[in-house]
Amino acid sequence: MIKRQLTSKIENELFKNKAIVLLGPRQAGKTTLCKSVVANSNIPPLFLNGDETDIREAFESPTSTKLKAFFGQAKLIIIDEAQRIKNIGLCIKLITDNFPEIQIIATGSSSFELANSINEPLTGRKWEHILLPLAFNDMANHHGLQEEKRLLEHRLLYGYYPEVVTSPGNEIRLLHHLADSYLYKDILTWERIAKPERMEKLVKALALQIGSEVSYSELGQITGLNNETVEKYISLLEKAFVLFRLHAYSRNGRNELKKSKKVYFYDLGIRNAVINNFASLGNRADVGALWENFLIVERMKWSQANDRYISRYFWRTTQQQEVDYIEDHDGKLFAYEFKWSTNKAHKIPNTFIVNYPDTVTCLISRDNFIEFIAGKV
Repeated sequence: MIKRQLTSKIENELFKNKAIVLLGPRQAGKTTLCKSVVANSNIPPLFLNGDETDIREAFESPTSTKLKAFFGQAKLIIIDEAQRIKNIGLCIKLITDNFPEIQIIATGSSSFELANSINEPLTGRKWEHILLPLAFNDMANHHGLQEEKRLLEHRLLYGYYPEVVTSPGNEIRLLHHLADSYLYKDILTWERIAKPERMEKLVKALALQIGSEVSYSELGQITGLNNETVEKYISLLEKAFVLFRLHAYSRNGRNELKKSKKVYFYDLGIRNAVINNFASLGNRADVGALWENFLIVERMKWSQANDRYISRYFWRTTQQQEVDYIEDHDGKLFAYEFKWSTNKAHKIPNTFIVNYPDTVTCLISRDNFIEFIAGKV
């Protein structure tokens, strides 16, 4: 079993009189992580699945007495797909408040459903984590750093979904299945989107623009959606852990772009499946965008696993000067340029240095990317 960076953290949070909430995309390994935690705890678990009708019915009209009777003698309760259970936040609150000897771990693949259901009832009563697909650091710890470095180009094509990583030779088939079966499931279920083909067209348009500024009006023309609906759908795709946005950074410069956004995918295998392009990197025009997407997501996985609270941006001017990636944390600004090619000279634009003279700057290439995604630069 591939050990995740979150495993030890969740183990240390057990039985501290707080619920543990684990969010993340479908098939990212939430259930497997829970089973690993359970195995190491030596406490008999009770696994419940919110996709099952009888489980949802058992949580209807909850009272502490009813819930305790349902759980019996179990002390460690795992609730998978908890977003499917009505009043799940109230149910977990009742258990946490009345039975401190019981540990609840709730997982959900839809942050817009589960987070909305639990945030108010569980204020101060939960630890919350996000589990994304496997990380470079997970795999380096699993089979060695040199082996994972050798697989770098493979990861840029096929990503890090656990089933994809552990099924060599079947990557393309599995990724198309994941994209077709899971990509929109939560969104279509709860939002009752009348024309899902427009959502699919939007996702494909975004997949073709990773690393570039996106225009809602341009996307609207491509998809036949108005600007407001485009923005709504992108927000839903973020909450379903399909993609995420970076906003433009601006404080000082008159010519800085202030309202622009870039879009990236949480997993490059899914992105490449959406556009059905698994050509080798030597034959691709988008290798720079793939590299940029890879580095930002892996940095994000590291920061989440290590409780680093980071604000993320990009920077660009109307004269097309740009910085690929900016972090704001610990009272400092950090600016990074990402370059796949190692035989070209690159530097942070002088305009940016003048406007933000105290910024720490760094060029990230294949020579030093391991330090970057391990939080060392």
